Amino acid sequence: MLSGVKVVEICGIGPGPFCAMHLADLGADVIAVERAVPARDAMPSTEGYVLNRGKRSVVADLKTTEGRELVLALVQDADALIEGMRPGVMERLGLGPEVCQARNPRLVYGRMTGWGQTGPLAQAAGHDNNYISLSGALYYHGTPAEAPSSAITVVGDVGGGALYLAVGLLSGILNARVTGKGTVVDASIVDGSAHMLQLLLSTRRKGYITGARGSNVHDASHFYSTYRCADGNFVTLGSIEPQFYALLLEKLGLTDDPCFACQWDREHWPTLHRQLEELFATRTRAQWCALLENTDVCFGPVLSPEEAAGHPHLAARGVYFEADGQLQAAPAPRFDGKAMMAGAIPLRGQHTGEILAAIGGGHPGGAWKAA
Repeated sequence: MLSGVKVVEICGIGPGPFCAMHLADLGADVIAVERAVPARDAMPSTEGYVLNRGKRSVVADLKTTEGRELVLALVQDADALIEGMRPGVMERLGLGPEVCQARNPRLVYGRMTGWGQTGPLAQAAGHDNNYISLSGALYYHGTPAEAPSSAITVVGDVGGGALYLAVGLLSGILNARVTGKGTVVDASIVDGSAHMLQLLLSTRRKGYITGARGSNVHDASHFYSTYRCADGNFVTLGSIEPQFYALLLEKLGLTDDPCFACQWDREHWPTLHRQLEELFATRTRAQWCALLENTDVCFGPVLSPEEAAGHPHLAARGVYFEADGQLQAAPAPRFDGKAMMAGAIPLRGQHTGEILAAIGGGHPGGAWKAA
């Protein structure tokens, strides 16, 4: 789908590499410019880094004239650049937006940070949980009796960061193809994770959330919750709509129980939640799956990625696969009913020779695959 789109990635950690991988999954030609000296958290050069899937890898020292000129040669024919440095670092390296866009006016310059390019916190270090805590996205995770628990990197790094950067880059590329002018995309996790809250905030009028943790549908009700089973595994319910709730009661044999008749009586939610806790603890996860899965109850078992890969539904859709000795998730979304093919994971610097040779031949565009 993105065949002919050329992206230069100044490699970092987290959401930037994920965004570049996502674009590569969708068919873009991505050249990952990796550090001459690996970062402390980088994968060893003898192993493939899964977020480099589908990319070509070149090693360069951006603090040298040679490294800087390599990047400028690549951006000369690129559609986009991705960088995840703190604000000002790329400028100090002589590779800021003004310099790169002087070489290529239609370049879309994507900047991925936690706090954004401006604001009092712009220069501060941080991680996913810090960004989503400040944006408000962490607030509703958990109950009053426990500390809010962040959902690893899904809400911030990926949802609020990488995917917003991808949308920004593609929007900029479309605009550049019409106007011939590039743009600078300031994608910050704090912005994106706040924007993601809009769906949740839109449910206030329906009464799904009230503003206080521990009194909302997702953290207090008995019909939208996670329950422990007899074998220590967990299952989830999401029976919000009245028809789904009625089916839940039918499946659980609670249709005639007057206590469960008033679904939205918040005063009784704690008691009803405890009753369902006791009920779900009487059977194993597999037994609950046999009863509730593939029904309109809105039910799902809590699976590990390895278990999920073997689940009949995900297996039928090929959601996971194993390659390069690693479990990987397949590219998404699908187009015309077909999934995009995942590319191979290169070794660090694997394509340095061929890319330098192409640029050294006097034709920077030769470093890119034929569109």
